[in-house]
Amino acid sequence: MARTAVAYSSFLPNSSVTDASLTAVTLNPGTNNGHSIAKAVPELTVLRVAVGATGGNITVKAGTYPPAIAAGQGDLVVNVASNTISWIGPFESGRFLQNDGSMLIDVAAAVVPGTITALRVPRNT
Repeated sequence: MARTAVAYSSFLPNSSVTDASLTAVTLNPGTNNGHSIAKAVPELTVLRVAVGATGGNITVKAGTYPPAIAAGQGDLVVNVASNTISWIGPFESGRFLQNDGSMLIDVAAAVVPGTITALRVPRNT
């Protein structure tokens, strides 16, 4: 089974964004409970993770070399407490970018049900 796609929600300069693009956290057997962000820009990416009654780990997977020259630093594992909203990121391309341009995020079974959103922070001019 393929990883669940998480689409970007973009912050807008001098504006606002609503919490409309929430992706349900899912467990996908055979993919390490995975989610993916296609065409990721790690330095501009912040994850919003909302968790229900039980918390658990969110794992941002180390990238592949090339392009991730710092992938040897390993995965980033963040423990998200129950009944909270956590903000994770931004990230480094040199550590987390996969060779297909994506970022991979795994979730612990305890995090379900919950939601995950990938927010793209713009570079202001």
